[in-house]
Amino acid sequence: MIATFLIEISLALYAFFRYKMSELMYVILLLLTMLGIFQLSEYFVCTSSSETWSRLGYVAITTLPALGIHLFYLLSDNKNRKIVYASYLIMILFSVYFLAANDVFQGYVCTGNYVIFQLNHMAGLIYQTYYFGLMFLSIALSVFWLNKHKRSKNKKKLIQALIVGYLVFLVPTAVVNAFLPDTRSGIPSVMCGFAVIFALILALYITPRTLKKK
Repeated sequence: MIATFLIEISLALYAFFRYKMSELMYVILLLLTMLGIFQLSEYFVCTSSSETWSRLGYVAITTLPALGIHLFYLLSDNKNRKIVYASYLIMILFSVYFLAANDVFQGYVCTGNYVIFQLNHMAGLIYQTYYFGLMFLSIALSVFWLNKHKRSKNKKKLIQALIVGYLVFLVPTAVVNAFLPDTRSGIPSVMCGFAVIFALILALYITPRTLKKK
């Protein structure tokens, strides 16, 4: 957890000091930082102050689907931001809920390899719909854009990289869950463990091709 945190925060710092600030830069920095914060939160859930760090960790990963949607719109130069605004609104509502609700978490289990956050059952179902719904929407929008804009070679490579970035943590998580059913209760933790690969793609492939150096 600490190693993954250091990698993701180091990538965020590298991007911050190397490239000029822009809307795209803010989104990339937030993605890398929030991934890192979740890893740090997991570590402290396994040591002390479980409830506080669980709340902080869930707020961190709640931002990721909305930021991913925003990133797609920036990479594709899509000016119609209605879906982006709606995503951020839902993100804010969930974040407030995770910070303020008394019954949101029913328990915490640190297994060593991943952390199990035991959410209120109904909240968990609604949250999964939001989380995976936006992720698959990002992939669907990306595939649709690729089919529609076949001549934009540079943009096409960036959108393809974004799709690969999603798949490198969604597919391995699905495989692990299939062969190790016990890990299904720790999906957020397992996914964010694999998401370090997405962070590397974001910082080392997408960022150099989209941002201007300082």
